[in-house]
Amino acid sequence: MAEITEKSGLPARLVGLTLFVAFETATYYLLKYLTSGLGMTDQMQPENTIVSNWVKTVVFLLLHLSLVVVAVLVLSNRLPRRYRGQIMGWFYLSLVLGFVLLVPLFG
Repeated sequence: MAEITEKSGLPARLVGLTLFVAFETATYYLLKYLTSGLGMTDQMQPENTIVSNWVKTVVFLLLHLSLVVVAVLVLSNRLPRRYRGQIMGWFYLSLVLGFVLLVPLFG
């Protein structure tokens, strides 16, 4: 029996990468704006604790996770079947990238 679904090729993966980078960039700047009032700007103090920026970190990660899950749910229903195989790979990469984005957020 022949395979029912086509595999997505290199052009589809490049489009997926471009859309992923655009989504993550827009998400980062949106969340940076939304969490701008949280935390302390000057962390180099003698009594430096993690508590002041803990709230900003948790809010950023939870909002990022919720946006990514909503995007995965919407895309899994809207994309044609042959492109759905890419969604979970971009989802896992986005989970890791959420923690990486904390570095420029506090940088």
